[in-house]
Amino acid sequence: MAFWRAVNWQRPWLAPYRERAEQVCRALDQGASVADALNAQQVERRPAVSAGPLRFVAQRELPRGEAYEGFIARTACVPTRDNLHDLFNGLVWLEFPALKRRLNELQAEQIAQAGISDTRGAVRDALTLFDENAALWQAPPALAAALGERDWITLFVTRRELWRGARTVLFGHALLEKLCAPRKAITAHAWWLPVDADCEAHLVAVLSPQRLAAKEHLPLPVLGVPGWWPDNETPAFYEDERVFRR
Repeated sequence: MAFWRAVNWQRPWLAPYRERAEQVCRALDQGASVADALNAQQVERRPAVSAGPLRFVAQRELPRGEAYEGFIARTACVPTRDNLHDLFNGLVWLEFPALKRRLNELQAEQIAQAGISDTRGAVRDALTLFDENAALWQAPPALAAALGERDWITLFVTRRELWRGARTVLFGHALLEKLCAPRKAITAHAWWLPVDADCEAHLVAVLSPQRLAAKEHLPLPVLGVPGWWPDNETPAFYEDERVFRR
């Protein structure tokens, strides 16, 4: 099944990935694997990890018993399956190589310190949640304060005009995958950044095990972002307490 054809790349939340994704999908249509199609997009600019230039490889190259994150840190190879989850993961690697590299470095440090066990621990759990479900949210302080207070009407209705100065980028690849079938309840872990920040450089500089374990993210129902879903043009959209909880 051509799983990539089910994606509507015109969705507004996919805008940062659209141009490269459409090229990858053309390669998939011609029979390429996801790994090979992603590698073709980085011939001129390969994001490096500590082990060298990054490559996407087939999942079977991950040795049995070796942690996925440790393998990436050791080899600069990202095990990649032919599915949507790994397609989105690869696209995020290509768009935010420095931030993905930082997350991988932190994961590798945790593995080196504590080894592999049935439980990941607070820091590795936080790293995984960021990697899978984070949104990078540049917004005026008034919006950040409203989201912090779960004041949904102020956030999305009475101060709606402030969203013109905001920027929301979905980073988590599991989050992007879930939004292939949009549901009102889908919620991102939003990391607030100043509107004038370089998102990637800022997070690479400040992310630490302590900050990740402190869970500084805020819950942002993605389809509530103005301009991202037609139904949210009506204020009643935000009165659904099953999603917009106090």
